Formats: sequence, C-alpha cells, structure tokens
Amino acid sequence: MNLVDSSGWLSYLLDEPNAGRFVQSIVNTEELIVPSIVVLEVYRHLRRSLGIETAAQAVSTLTDCQTVDLTREIAILAGELGIRYKLPLADSVVLATARSFNAILWTQDSEFEGLDNVEYIPRC
Repeated sequence: MNLVDSSGWLSYLLDEPNAGRFVQSIVNTEELIVPSIVVLEVYRHLRRSLGIETAAQAVSTLTDCQTVDLTREIAILAGELGIRYKLPLADSVVLATARSFNAILWTQDSEFEGLDNVEYIPRC
C-alpha cells in the first residue's frame, strides 16, 4: 500500500518539479489510500490559491481512491506518534494512517525524513 501526503498530491496536481516522483504511487489507485485529512489539506490549499471549481475538480481525483477516515484507533496512534516524533497534528494523523495500513508514506515534508516506511523526497 501507498499513501501520498498533501505535499506529494499538491506537487502532482500543480505539476511541480517533483511531480514525477509521485506519479507511480498515485496512478496505482488499487494500492493507494488517502486519509481524509489529506483531502482537507489539499482542498483548502487549492481553494485558497486557485478557486472553488479547480479545487473541487482536483479533490475528485483524491476521492476516487480509498479514503480513510479518522478512527479512534488511528487518532490514538496519531497522538502517540505525534508525541514521539514531535509532529504537527495533521502529520501525526497521516503517519498513523500509513502505519495502520502498513503503507509507504510518500512525502516532501522534512519532518518525516528518516522514519521507517517513509519515502522522503526533498523539495526542488
């Protein structure tokens, strides 16, 4: 399983320099999970910068994949991981979701660098 975080989705959707590094994980939708908090972050960013129509169209790509809601179990794990790795709330949820599904987390966020089952891609 794969999980592309908000930074990866935005890179892909906005065709940024690292976009190609996320394509393989994103197009293989049968092996891709999307935490609902990633949907929120991507929508919010695109809505603010590109408008409601573009944001809605882009987010439909994310919701065509297996969306994972925040469960009590993931929330508790997120709390533990957030404390252990000093992660912000959303990043804690993303990491906990990846770990709950034994997924590889694809990201450009440096706070994940060096963690197990994380493919960290430095921003260009």
